[in-house]
Amino acid sequence: MPGTILLLTQALIYFGVMAALFRLRHLMGLGAFLCALGVMHFLETYLAAVFFIELPFGLLSPGSTVLFSGKLAIILLFYIREDAETVRQPIYGLLIGNFLMVALVATLRLYGPPVTLPGYNPDLVLIDQMGALMVWGTTLLFIDSIALILFYERLRLLLPRSLVLRSCLSLAIILTFDQAGFFIGLHMVTGTPLSALFGGWVAKMGAAATYAVLMGLYLNLFERQTPELAPQPLSDIFQKLTYRHKYEELLGKSGRDALTGALTRERFETLGQTILARGLATQRAVSLAILDVDHFKSINDRYGHVVGDEVLRRVVECLRAEIRGDDLVFRYGGEEFVVLCENMSHPAALVSAERMRVAVHHTLAQEFAAAPTVSIGVATFPDDAKDIRGLVAHADAHLYEAKRQGRDRVVGNETAPQELGA
Repeated sequence: MPGTILLLTQALIYFGVMAALFRLRHLMGLGAFLCALGVMHFLETYLAAVFFIELPFGLLSPGSTVLFSGKLAIILLFYIREDAETVRQPIYGLLIGNFLMVALVATLRLYGPPVTLPGYNPDLVLIDQMGALMVWGTTLLFIDSIALILFYERLRLLLPRSLVLRSCLSLAIILTFDQAGFFIGLHMVTGTPLSALFGGWVAKMGAAATYAVLMGLYLNLFERQTPELAPQPLSDIFQKLTYRHKYEELLGKSGRDALTGALTRERFETLGQTILARGLATQRAVSLAILDVDHFKSINDRYGHVVGDEVLRRVVECLRAEIRGDDLVFRYGGEEFVVLCENMSHPAALVSAERMRVAVHHTLAQEFAAAPTVSIGVATFPDDAKDIRGLVAHADAHLYEAKRQGRDRVVGNETAPQELGA
């Protein structure tokens, strides 16, 4: 059918150009890709409102079926190959840019009817309709983009080996929601007939399958060597997509240790109990690791305090390189540090602590003649303690045991240190 071929051709052109720009991101930067992604939203909305074609299953608009669906697919591809902190940039850019466009046009409408030029009669009704649809469509796009990524991550647990299938299902679910949501606004503003609801939905299901296959082909042909990001808790992804972790990071900056850049003990006292309360409310574990630099006094005595200070700075840098983006590092005492990890079970915390221990030892052994090591004790809320002080005491007991057993090791519940060693 000519209509189907036309839509498929448009989808191939759109995806091909956007995928090429995405592929060249390391050469050209992300600017060209992001500009191309954002510049077409007005056209998408305009075509979705006024340009329809009829196929046997109903009316549909290429603007909604091909361009809008393609934009969501590209955002998902962006997330798969980058991360939540990177993909949120176009999501928020589209939200702010489109609202700014509508606000500027609305400001101009306060002037009254524009001057009539010969042979041209501006359609002010259409402008007002497009403004309303842009606001509604942009709001849906923002919700769609975040929900799409969260659904995709949820499906990774059920379909860990099938990127194409989970991409298709994620797109199908979100596009179903979007079709219903946008049609409500479209029908209220322009009176679009009901046949466009079903016809557009069928077309978007086809678009979900088409774009999922194209994404799979692109990733297999051009970025096969790039591993997919490891699965993360949905709460972590949501916090990154919504800048929640940036807010918490901003709070922490008011209490930084001047030497190491770690959060201060005072910040630990205030944030610790808050994080445990959040863990209790969400029924999620919170793990705490307390680290002590082994024989630090002898390092100061033998090499001087300047070297000792540099050791402490490098320890914190090593810890930050190994922990997750939302985990917090505190300087608890002179050479003692605490790492607080939300939504992390005890076994996972032991593995994380071992990575930290190995990273500190391997890195610092190459940089300092003293070859500093760390001992680590691990405890987990709520099993080990119900409050932050009890959790520190439990972890500190394990730290003492690690030092008693010879230092440079991790000790926690029911796990022998040698089982964790690198």
